[in-house]
Amino acid sequence: MKRSTSWLRPFVFPALLLAGLELWARTIGASSDSVAPPSAALRAFGGALADGSLLTATAFTLGSAALGLLIGGGLGVALGTLLGLSARAARLSFISVEVLRPVPSVALIPLAMLIFGFGLRMEISVVAFACLWPMALLAQAAAQQVEPRLLEVARALQMNAWQRFAWIVGPAIVPRLFVALRLGVAIALVVAVTVEIAANPNGMGYAMMIAQQSLDPALMLAWLLWIGLVGFAINAGALWLQRSVARRMGEVIA
Repeated sequence: MKRSTSWLRPFVFPALLLAGLELWARTIGASSDSVAPPSAALRAFGGALADGSLLTATAFTLGSAALGLLIGGGLGVALGTLLGLSARAARLSFISVEVLRPVPSVALIPLAMLIFGFGLRMEISVVAFACLWPMALLAQAAAQQVEPRLLEVARALQMNAWQRFAWIVGPAIVPRLFVALRLGVAIALVVAVTVEIAANPNGMGYAMMIAQQSLDPALMLAWLLWIGLVGFAINAGALWLQRSVARRMGEVIA
């Protein structure tokens, strides 16, 4: 019996939190213009789903986040692998990396708007910049931990750079790269929504901001909860993919 109900335990606190918010919104906060009961948010969610705005905004945000992660993550893995395997490259690029890495991605929004204007390309560029540096640093750390004897074997076999990555370095760093991937997907979604709130008139962030400006707290709360659920689902999918690949590579998953 305990095992059959153990999966419910993580949902107890969120359920109590929502119940408390429902009670507060219908009693003490009944006259509030900024907070709505979760039941009203659920009805607003149903309305957004029915009129298609929910799916349209979600598709835009996830598409821009995925493309930004693909571009920034791909460049980050390539850069990090190079820096991890070449001490000389790491020394030469140290100042450049340390100057660019702390720059907040949202600080690039004005520049991205000048270059790309409003829309998908502007959002993708900001998301890609945000994902580049965490992926690069984690890939660099993973490459630095590759067994030196494997690299000696690659040199003895006279492998070129691509062959070394495909047959030696890549398989060795894949498990650690999934940690970077889980971090990257979270960053991509957060930055995409932030860009939409700040500057881009598309996506879930913009829809939530419009609900707030329209004094519709129920719809605003519905979007907020939906963004949280989407983020949870994406993280769960990345974790499942990580464990699936680890099993295929022979690792024991607890």
